Amino acid sequence: MGTGSAKATQHIDNDKAIVTEWRFAKDGDNTGWHRHALPYVVVPLMVGRLKLKTRDGESFAEMKAGVPYYRPAGVEHDVINASGGEYAFIEVEIR
Repeated sequence: MGTGSAKATQHIDNDKAIVTEWRFAKDGDNTGWHRHALPYVVVPLMVGRLKLKTRDGESFAEMKAGVPYYRPAGVEHDVINASGGEYAFIEVEIR
C-alpha cells in the first residue's frame, strides 16, 4: 500500500483475496504511489471524482456508488480525492 494521507483498512487477507476499504477524509487526500501486483476490482461506496496520477500523466475518473470496475495487475499510480469532500471505495485484489 502507498504512504499517502488516505486511510486504508484491510478487512480480508486470505489465499483468495485482499479486501481493503479506502477512506479519503477531504479533497487532496491520496493513497500514495503504489503498484498493483494482483488484478483488482474497485467498488465505489459513494458518488465522487478521483484524480489518477501515472507515470504517463494525470486523468480523472467519475465514480458512481455501487458501480464496480476491473483493472489488471501491474497498474502503478497515486489516487487522489477530487470529490470536494469525503470519499470512499472498496478494493478487492484477486489472488
